Amino acid sequence: MAESPKAASLADHHIGARLRTRRLQIGLSQEKLAAALGLTFQQVQKYEKGTNRIGAGRLLEIARILDVPAAFFFEGAPGGPASQDRGEAPEELQQLFASRDGIALAQAYLTIRDPGVRRSVVDLIEHLAAAARVHP
Repeated sequence: MAESPKAASLADHHIGARLRTRRLQIGLSQEKLAAALGLTFQQVQKYEKGTNRIGAGRLLEIARILDVPAAFFFEGAPGGPASQDRGEAPEELQQLFASRDGIALAQAYLTIRDPGVRRSVVDLIEHLAAAARVHP
């Protein structure tokens, strides 16, 4: 049976996640993005969750505001070539960078110039992750 033209798809969820990732990367709130688009922040939330589809014209406008090419939203989309084949990050890393904490962690890590301190940070996180697996 054919999918309803208005039903959200896996691609809509992917595009929404890419929208959220980029918005968080540049530190733009949902409210500010919504204002720039002439929408409510609830509509931006629906776009980011993939519950509402984003039309082509609106997607171009969002790409302009977020300073990315429109193709950014389709990178790694379901049904396309495998993301690993195109040199993209695994899904786990994409999820990390779709979160506020993940972006903050990466930005803080990148400010550390001493390789020994960077290694210590990685060791600490690996230790905490191992402990969390043992004692959930």
